[in-house]
Amino acid sequence: MSEKLITFVVPCYNSQDYMKTCIDSLLSAGERAEILIVNDGSTDRTAQIAADYEGRFPDICRVLTQENGGHGEGINHGLREVAGKYFKVVDSDDWLGREALAKMMSALDECEEQGGVDLMVCNYVYDHCDAALNRTIRYGNVFPENRIFTWADTKNFLPWQYITMHSSCHRTQVLRDLKVELPKHTSYEDNLFVYLSLPGVKTLYYMNEDLYHYFIGREDQSVSEANLKVHCAHQIRVSSMIFKAYRLDEIKKQDAKLAKYMYHEMVFMMTIATIFTRMNRSSDAEQMVKEMWEDLSRSDRNLARKVRRASMAAVMNLPGPLGRDLGILCYRASHRFVAFN
Repeated sequence: MSEKLITFVVPCYNSQDYMKTCIDSLLSAGERAEILIVNDGSTDRTAQIAADYEGRFPDICRVLTQENGGHGEGINHGLREVAGKYFKVVDSDDWLGREALAKMMSALDECEEQGGVDLMVCNYVYDHCDAALNRTIRYGNVFPENRIFTWADTKNFLPWQYITMHSSCHRTQVLRDLKVELPKHTSYEDNLFVYLSLPGVKTLYYMNEDLYHYFIGREDQSVSEANLKVHCAHQIRVSSMIFKAYRLDEIKKQDAKLAKYMYHEMVFMMTIATIFTRMNRSSDAEQMVKEMWEDLSRSDRNLARKVRRASMAAVMNLPGPLGRDLGILCYRASHRFVAFN
């Protein structure tokens, strides 16, 4: 078996209807790629389809089977088994552009010739059921292109712009060194995955190519507005874990630009958790938001106050029914520019 440059982990739960498109796109990377298909206790034909790929491509595809533990546990399982120098998660209903993938493989080889890179960032495309809503998220305003750089070389992110699991490819050793592990049976943990890795990222590389195609718009997806409201407690849990993961004042002493970005991402996550909880328009939801901020204040009062007063979060936290409705109105307006669900 050839040495693996990259491992793709594909968590699958009842993915029979779309996993082939995903896996076929990854196969174009050839035998220097490893594809770990994680069957997360599926009850449809996912296991049979995965076994078929393993049988036809034994040097590339490997099936990992687990009791249902959720998307995060699928990633954990992949991390325990990874053979590639680099690690990327691709959800079973998404896919990678073949030309962009070939360019990414070449770029990783170039980085390896220079000692490797901790994080590669590429563009990702919101491929919506309604094609008129398709949007591409790029980072040319933030990162230099086609070379290894550090956080000191980065510029300011836009308020809605942040590094996602879709846009990122990590050096495996970074994730191992930080012992990145995600909670079971918890949605939206992909944001936690990226955040937990950040203190280990010293070098970056940005490739201005549309690599990841993020398929959205199905009603059964976790990022549909209905599910975001129903599972708002998951958003709160993930946001709280992000808040408590690291002391940003300590990170700032080592790398001010990194700390600034981590604060930016934290504000975004707290804002999302707040607005989708308040969308339930109930006293219970308002109490959940209140308890979240009180819990964060007990952990780090000054940081919690600073985050809550940040412009984006402040709008979503305006008190009372009128304040809640105004926050929801602002979310609706921003959603017209980037339809991320």
